[in-house]
Amino acid sequence: MDALSDVLRAVRLSGAIFFDIRASQPWVAETPPGHAVVDRMFPGSEHLVSYHVIVHGECWLCLGDEPPMKLSSGDVIVMPHGDPHVLGSTPELRRTPDMAMYRRPEDGRRLPVHVSIGESTGPEAQIVCGFLGCDRRPYNPLLQALPRLIRVNDQPGGSLAAYVQFALAESRKPRIAGECVLNHLSELMFVDVVRRYLETLPPDQNSWLSGLRDQYVGRALAELHHAPARDWTIESLARAVGLSRSAMAERFTQFVSQPPMQYLTSWRRQLAANHLRSGSESIAVIANRVGYDSEAAFSRAFRKIVGTPPGLWRKQQAGLPRNLTL
Repeated sequence: MDALSDVLRAVRLSGAIFFDIRASQPWVAETPPGHAVVDRMFPGSEHLVSYHVIVHGECWLCLGDEPPMKLSSGDVIVMPHGDPHVLGSTPELRRTPDMAMYRRPEDGRRLPVHVSIGESTGPEAQIVCGFLGCDRRPYNPLLQALPRLIRVNDQPGGSLAAYVQFALAESRKPRIAGECVLNHLSELMFVDVVRRYLETLPPDQNSWLSGLRDQYVGRALAELHHAPARDWTIESLARAVGLSRSAMAERFTQFVSQPPMQYLTSWRRQLAANHLRSGSESIAVIANRVGYDSEAAFSRAFRKIVGTPPGLWRKQQAGLPRNLTL
């Protein structure tokens, strides 16, 4: 079991390339906080991840109290936590974001929306802006492991550049199922950036992501994700990965920041949430599917994290719009 792929499926990751921006100096574009627009961009999602690809030219990124960062062709930046940020030709420019832009077109237009900003006489930059919706609760270990900002650079001919060029070509000459293609390209780009970030983590970095690379913790995570309903104990997990009980508990907690059985409990709640959303099985059946002996025990555990009993939570979710991606 690939635990990262399992998490990406379970948290309902869905993406879209929203804007193809042509900017001439002087120019500025401000992105609002993710929580303010996620409902309009990805109905049914609760968290927004944003990213920008500098296709050509240069610009500045301003993110909160971080020092301004100069970006150039080939740079890809990802804001996993949906922080508001500013892109501009110079770092001091500001502009109130146009909230009406951050929604799916309702007039028959297809994504991405082509936008021109700035004066027509200055040097130009082209930036592709994409967004992804996903679950934040009950449990998304990937979000917890990602930093505020990820920056990678792709040389001409690299995979990230290929995703962007494919997306731009698809948007210029729309074809059947084109929106589906663009959505999945956005998701692929995000996953590729996450993998590159993982590969650059120092050996002494402790997080859920770096745990995937560890010989023992990575195997333990794979075992738990492969059989989450199994009656695991710390002893049985330690035997499965070839460590002593104490070494397993210490090593897992060092990387994941919680003991193995606590992690399993959190992950079971995320799986249960998916079953509650997507099917009509009874609460008792779902409880059994994710490893609980009784409906009452499952209901207590679910309510402790989500704040709502599973039956009521299911009714609330049924009233939300479905995500529009395929």
